[in-house]
Amino acid sequence: MTATVEISVREAEVLALVGEHLSNAEIGARLFISVRTVESHVSSLLRKLEVPDRRALAQHASELGRADRSHPAPVLPTPLTSFIGRTRERAELTEMVKNDRQVTAVGPGGVGKTRLALTVAAELAGEFSDGVWFVDLVPINSPDVCVVAGTVGLALGLGEQPGRGMDESVLAALADRHALLVLDNCEHVLDGVALFIERLLAACPRVTVLATSRARLMVPFERAYAVPPMSLAGAGESDAVALFMDRAAASGWPPNHALREQVSEFCGRLDGVALAIELAAARWTTLGLDGLAAGLSDQLRMLAGGARTDDRHRSVRAALDWSHALLEPEDQVLLRRISVFMKSFTVQAAAEATASERGVVADGLARLAEQSLLVVTASPSGTEYRALETIRQYGMERLTEAGERGDARARHLRWCLAEAEELTVVRADWRARFDAVADDLRAALAWAADHPGQRVEAYGLARHLAELTFTRHLIGESQQRYEQAAALADDQAAASMLRHAAAVAGCRMRGDDMYRLNRAAADAALRAGDTAGAAADLATAAANAYRFASKFVRTLPQEEAIALITEARELAGDDPAAQAAVALAETGRALTEAFGAAQDGPGDALPETIARAERAVELAHRAGDPLAESAALDTLTGVQSWAGDAFAAAATARRRMTLLASAPDTPLGTHELIEALGEAAEAGLGVGDLPGARRWARQLADHPMLAEVGHRATSQLLVADALAGNVDEVRTRSARFLEAWQRAGSPSGSVLGPAVAGVAMIHGLRDDHDARREWNAVLDQLDTPTEHTFGYRAVYDSMLLLHNGDAGGALVRMAPEPGEVWRWVTWVWLHWYVALRAEATVLAGSSDAGDRLAEARTIVAGNPIAGAIVERAEALLAGDRERLLATVDVFDAAGCGYQSARTRVLAGGDHAARGAAELADLGLAPMAPSRRS
Repeated sequence: MTATVEISVREAEVLALVGEHLSNAEIGARLFISVRTVESHVSSLLRKLEVPDRRALAQHASELGRADRSHPAPVLPTPLTSFIGRTRERAELTEMVKNDRQVTAVGPGGVGKTRLALTVAAELAGEFSDGVWFVDLVPINSPDVCVVAGTVGLALGLGEQPGRGMDESVLAALADRHALLVLDNCEHVLDGVALFIERLLAACPRVTVLATSRARLMVPFERAYAVPPMSLAGAGESDAVALFMDRAAASGWPPNHALREQVSEFCGRLDGVALAIELAAARWTTLGLDGLAAGLSDQLRMLAGGARTDDRHRSVRAALDWSHALLEPEDQVLLRRISVFMKSFTVQAAAEATASERGVVADGLARLAEQSLLVVTASPSGTEYRALETIRQYGMERLTEAGERGDARARHLRWCLAEAEELTVVRADWRARFDAVADDLRAALAWAADHPGQRVEAYGLARHLAELTFTRHLIGESQQRYEQAAALADDQAAASMLRHAAAVAGCRMRGDDMYRLNRAAADAALRAGDTAGAAADLATAAANAYRFASKFVRTLPQEEAIALITEARELAGDDPAAQAAVALAETGRALTEAFGAAQDGPGDALPETIARAERAVELAHRAGDPLAESAALDTLTGVQSWAGDAFAAAATARRRMTLLASAPDTPLGTHELIEALGEAAEAGLGVGDLPGARRWARQLADHPMLAEVGHRATSQLLVADALAGNVDEVRTRSARFLEAWQRAGSPSGSVLGPAVAGVAMIHGLRDDHDARREWNAVLDQLDTPTEHTFGYRAVYDSMLLLHNGDAGGALVRMAPEPGEVWRWVTWVWLHWYVALRAEATVLAGSSDAGDRLAEARTIVAGNPIAGAIVERAEALLAGDRERLLATVDVFDAAGCGYQSARTRVLAGGDHAARGAAELADLGLAPMAPSRRS
């Protein structure tokens, strides 16, 4: 088939990445295109290749790729030099990795653990069907398992998922993968790596871990492999000699073969440590073997008997000491001072961090690079330099010995502060610039936070890093940095930082963290004498427990909420913002209590609750706080939907969106916007505004904060497209939804139910029973309350029953009066339920059809889609074909293609043929003639 199909270059790229099981968000990031563009390419590929769904598309891509390779290419760094010798070690380590799920290559620094592990991993790539992945742990400086997992997640191409830690995300992503994970340089984060690997091996039965470390990890089932020095057997067989000869020859002056015996002796004095041999070989052209031997001999005597390290470590240190001794004094100073940089740096950065002239620094860096002490790379911004980690650590030791560490760290801290401040205003190439300096910012902050004299600078850097990581969508770290900033600040500033941290927790869907941080902000505000601020924080803690109950693990007890609101009211005084916050919390409490107590309907508490909500909105508006007003409008929308007034709720939701049109990109502004977009989409669905609902849902799906949680980001869009009958869109987006949901660990929760049930209905309308069963199984995993049977599930089931001609079955499915199931048909589903119920009554030939139609017309008045469904039913009852066909234009204008085609089929005659063709164009099965049951 593919030989006759025209596929563009971009489509081929997308197809290949679909075959690698990447989500649309990951494909977009990889190809630097929008998620919408990826979705368009996937839809095009589904059509061109004539495959039914994303799973088949991925299979197709895999079959195409098999002609070139049978396994994913290993994600390993490409060595710049050849790998020499180690035949026995390679065979032994390879056999261990094949037979054991966790192998640690153990040995001193510089012995060659990383190169050996990379070589073995590359050779084993064909053994692991889901690939080989390399993770360098050098940049991290915290043994926390979440930090370790975050580094692994980034290497795997994962992003932070709201409501889920990165450690959980990594386990979910690798749960069913057959892969080899190479964790390099574990020694400085042993505790975090050990805990991470233990969890990984338990949760991911087909994953194997190959780690490198200077010490064993001490985890269950670990097999340790002691990486020996390069072999020092005879000169003709010595791996050490072969390595020296190869690296020395690379300088352009190959050693005379007759010197192999002397080289062997020299390598023996280096204990066969690969790094020491390579550093020495790099000096071959300037010193010769005699000079090398003499210099090394002096350094060995200097370190003889040292108690800090073992013999092998002294060998590596000896080579570094020797290399250091060859430098001019000014270059020695420069080497140790630039060791504060964690990653690459420019000449200008080095000049600022070393307090030196730019020209002098440029010359010095060039000399260090010439002596292989720095790696030089070209970047769009100019030449960059980087010290290998072993050399950087050596430089830091020299810095300490020289008594310059504090001054150098302080200068580096000032440079980091300047970089962070610039990043808060820069726009061009922002992401790459942040990623380039992020580890330096973290390292500078870690040092400053431990030095009381740098507390002010530490607070400033923590605050900047919190803002930057939020913008970078590293929201887990952002929350941590805001909390860190709070711990470094005075009480007034601490309260502000904690409020930001609470908002970030909201974006992460961590309700319990929101509550804790708002309470902590109140405590800080009280210590600072800001009673009004404390009142607002306490009230917000209570209000959020009501507004975002689904984000909480622990349900806030009513007595605790009442105590919070009471204390907040006492502290608020006449402060407008505090009063507005208290009013919002009181409204949330009243709404929750009234809704919980009501049995047969909203009841008498409704007018008072609406009045409370409107007062909260008015107070927030007077306070001049758009975000507080947005929160109050959110609660008012909930009250109006509870009352069954869908149009009022939709109007309030639109008012909220208008208010947030210029919302700041702060954590609180982002949190409010994300929540408002979802609410506006639902409100549009409730009043038949499908174009508006899809517009809001599209903005929600495209929001960068939700790029890695496609199941939540696309859920509202799936509902809108399912109700409209947009089959291609549902099939494309549902594949992304399912993949993201599974990657997130298949979380339960009724909030996803409408989307999943909508996809199942679409497959039912397509007469694809297997796909419908698959999605119904997903729906069962969501653990939705059985009462939802009378909400969206009744609507979807009835649409399918009516499509299949079973009007009687649809009428039975919606037998309860709306008032009997009011809890489940308010908000989005009331008008759909009433209209479809009326149509089922007519098509089933019920004797009370006229009364049902009159009642329905009153309820849905103003809803274009529900109104047209009722109008169509009345025309069917009256046998008025012209009136019936008039609803076609209404459905088309409302963006509801399915109902438009259905109308033509119901009209019969030539219209039925046209309607059947339209259904076929949508990808749906033919309608069955209506029958009574």
